[in-house]
Amino acid sequence: MSESRRDPIVRTVPQPADMNGNGDIFGGWVLSQMDIAGGSLAARVAKGRVATVAITAMTFVQPIKVGDMVSIYGEVVKVGRTSITIALETMVQRRHEQVDIRVTHGTYVFVAIDDHGKPRPVPPQETTA
Repeated sequence: MSESRRDPIVRTVPQPADMNGNGDIFGGWVLSQMDIAGGSLAARVAKGRVATVAITAMTFVQPIKVGDMVSIYGEVVKVGRTSITIALETMVQRRHEQVDIRVTHGTYVFVAIDDHGKPRPVPPQETTA
């Protein structure tokens, strides 16, 4: 993922209810936050509804702790006829620290859907010159 940072798609702080028995944040919580971020980006590209169809890669690098500032960044890596592939990266800042720590990264695939939940073509992408 590009080092030139944009604003995060999602920024949140996990709460004690999101914690597993080891005191870390549930992996499923992280997956759902990444899905929200990826779906938001994919919906912008699709100019409408999308559905998650696959997580083709997912790596948990370090645990997330209660109170960490969680930021999720994403970029479009591929646009197919009906699908959009998004690379996502989760970074945290631990409490009282300013250092960004990469905690997860993954690749999510979304499909553009119509009002009936059926796949539809992704509109042509505008190019910037």
